Amino acid sequence: MLVFGDSNTWGWSPRNDMERTIRFDKAVRWPGVLAARLGSDYEIIEEGLNARTTNLDDPREDLPCEHLKGATLNGAKILPALLASHLPLHLVVIMLGTNDLKARFKRTPKDIAQAVIGLVQLIKQCEGGMSTSYGSPKVLLIAPPPLGAKFHNPKIWIGGREKSLMLGALLRDAARGENIPVFDASEVIKTDGADGVHFTAETHQKLGEAVADQVCTLSRS
Repeated sequence: MLVFGDSNTWGWSPRNDMERTIRFDKAVRWPGVLAARLGSDYEIIEEGLNARTTNLDDPREDLPCEHLKGATLNGAKILPALLASHLPLHLVVIMLGTNDLKARFKRTPKDIAQAVIGLVQLIKQCEGGMSTSYGSPKVLLIAPPPLGAKFHNPKIWIGGREKSLMLGALLRDAARGENIPVFDASEVIKTDGADGVHFTAETHQKLGEAVADQVCTLSRS
């Protein structure tokens, strides 16, 4: 199972303004909680990257690593290679869209939902890829919870919270035509980190447990 996401999948620990962060331990991050909950019958491959978007290059990203910018943050450009690298895959879990809310992208919530569906199309196209006999994996989409009310860098996120409040419903609508299940994370968690963007350890625990329940339901279908 491939888990594909951004800094909240990578395990970014929320920090106050201008403070450097650390990564939560594997057992704390929600994919690690997911793995522990599902047990040894499942192998979880974590593919989280800070500032990853759905399908946007981001040359202005304010990360300390100068090499991580532009196309390297574009999820659609790296996903096909990751799929080919990790075949065979039974399931791909995607939680992206938060970074698309940044003001500089000028995206509507509907734009973001459609971009996530574009990632689903890439996954469907991987059937038989790299001259293999493997079929395309199932997909589970996770709508990230709305952004918090306070941001450590508010200019980046102008209008983002308002857009994020609409994203879950729009992603469900967009996925319905593709017959792809969507789990709205806001049903069980909120964005509770001090920076308004990231999750606390307690929230990672809740999300990992909830996603495990979703995966078990899909496995039975």
